[in-house]
Amino acid sequence: MIGTYPVEGPLTWCVVSGLVCGITSDAMGLEDVHEAAARRVEADAGYAGDVTPDEAWRILGEDPGAVLIDTRTQPEWAFVGTPDLTALDKQPVLVPWQTFPTMGVNANFSAELANRGVTPEQTTLFICRSGNRSAAAAIAMTAKGFARCYNVAEGFEGPLDADKHRGRLGGWKARGLPWVQG
Repeated sequence: MIGTYPVEGPLTWCVVSGLVCGITSDAMGLEDVHEAAARRVEADAGYAGDVTPDEAWRILGEDPGAVLIDTRTQPEWAFVGTPDLTALDKQPVLVPWQTFPTMGVNANFSAELANRGVTPEQTTLFICRSGNRSAAAAIAMTAKGFARCYNVAEGFEGPLDADKHRGRLGGWKARGLPWVQG
C-alpha cells in the first residue's frame, strides 16, 4: 500500500509485508534521505541503503552526478519499459546484472558500467523489477569501491499483489514516475 499523507508537506510511505518501509518529506534535506535509506537496511548489508522510487527521483534531480542503473534484461527494457529521466536531463544506464536467457550473473557488469562512464565517486541508484537483482548489484559495486550505492527497493514494477500481478502495489510505475515503453 502506497500513499501520501499531508502533514507539513507530503509524506511518502509504503507498506511491504505489513511493515512501513519508507517515510520521507519534501522538507527533508538530501542528506536526511541518504540517512533514512541507510536505516532501512542492516548495518552489514554491504551497500548504502534502500530508497523508494520517489526518493530515487529526488536524488537524481538534486544530485547532478547521481546515476540510475537499470539492472534488468534487454527483453524487460523493451517490453516492460524503462524509467524516463528526460525531465531531469539524464538517461538511465542500462546494464543487465544477469544475462538473458540463462540469468547467470553478468561477469562484465562493472566493466560495462565503467565503459558507460559510471565512476565510484558518483551516487549510484540500482533498479530492477522488484529490488532483488538491484540489491545484489549495489552490494557488488560497493565491494568494488563505489561509495554510495543504493537499491531502489520497490524496483520498476514492485511486489506481487494478491492476484500475482506486479505494478499495482509499488514500484517506479505504480508511483506515477515517468517511464517509456519500447
